[in-house]
Amino acid sequence: MFCVLASVLSCTTSSKKITNSEQYNGYLESSDTSALQSANNELTFWQQKLKNQPNQFPYLAKIASAYGHLFAITGNIEYLKNAENAYLDLNKITNYNTSGYLKGLAANYISQHKFKQALELLSKAELHGDRLEGTQKMLFDVHLELSNYDVAKSYLDKFSDDRDFDYLIRVAKWSDHRGNLDAAIRFLEKAKEKAEFSNSPQSKQWIYTNLADFYGHHGNIEASYNHFLKALELYPNDAYAKKGIAWIVYAHEKNPDEALRILNSVTNIYHDPDYHLLKAEIAKYKGDETTHKIQLGMYKTAVKNELYGDMYNAYNVVLYADASENLDEALTLAKTEINNRPTPLSYDLLAWVYYKMGLEKEALQVMEQHVSGKTSEPKVLYHLAEVYKANGKIKQAEHLKKELLESTFELGPLAEQDINKI
Repeated sequence: MFCVLASVLSCTTSSKKITNSEQYNGYLESSDTSALQSANNELTFWQQKLKNQPNQFPYLAKIASAYGHLFAITGNIEYLKNAENAYLDLNKITNYNTSGYLKGLAANYISQHKFKQALELLSKAELHGDRLEGTQKMLFDVHLELSNYDVAKSYLDKFSDDRDFDYLIRVAKWSDHRGNLDAAIRFLEKAKEKAEFSNSPQSKQWIYTNLADFYGHHGNIEASYNHFLKALELYPNDAYAKKGIAWIVYAHEKNPDEALRILNSVTNIYHDPDYHLLKAEIAKYKGDETTHKIQLGMYKTAVKNELYGDMYNAYNVVLYADASENLDEALTLAKTEINNRPTPLSYDLLAWVYYKMGLEKEALQVMEQHVSGKTSEPKVLYHLAEVYKANGKIKQAEHLKKELLESTFELGPLAEQDINKI
């Protein structure tokens, strides 16, 4: 739930070499397909069981789970949609009266960024009352995503327990939302102790990659790198951990060729459109316009797949706006994002499109009403600085510029040139 690429970064300007290719090369060359084979076997087993006993509808939950595992391993959107269909069938059969099945579908919708639909399902599950704490934890997650902050906090208080891994990772998320990164890391470190004590591979995998993100954001790039390595020790094909190392190599060590080598090893088996965007950025940094265009084209082709729904709206808004192309489409998508997820980041998208359309006053109005003072996300602050500058608010823009110049690593090497022009 925390895993956002920018979080891998830090506010340091040091370029000290931290990574060591000898430590991760084995993972790049790994041909371990055991997890994939296991998930496929799991799927086949339960599909056959259901075929033999069609009345045993609970098998659909096992089938949905197997599809979910396959999606996590491959990034193939078809698996996520197949899992959704299985959960839909299951809930129809049970008349949406079983909280476990409702939560399974809600979790799937969260993965698809369908937060309002997830909230509706979780509200039904809450009314049923069984396994209530698990429902409350998911309700916290969704309300936080929808910017219902007071409601989210009320749910967090319901299951407060410093001994509980699930509580610790959520209070860390809440601390980060409140801008207290130090506290967020402390809570995640406590959660790490719980995961390692229980020796749960799934919990350890989750906490290692998320701590890696937070350490990087805090400026401790070496700790970030080491935790990505820990994740790879558990699961050699962890695409996100490899992506995190690639970003450190690119943004911190300014080694684009090595970063691309790492990413190419990932995309041979893992398919997620935003990897093409990252490759395009790195190619642009190298001055390789051919590869830049190829990767952008591959991204655009990939996200035309209707199965993705609104999952890549935010990426597309920024892509169109930054290139000053398809601005009307970018505006439509930005408004859709606000409807789906009315967060400061979504309103930033709308303001940025207005700015690119030459509607500076409209952009400023959106920023001041919905964004300013509500997030410390560097990319949003960059947009805010540009909008301030365009509206003659030079002091405010210069103040943000100073802050942004300390965050160029988090934004990536290409951003510093733009920031210096503010």
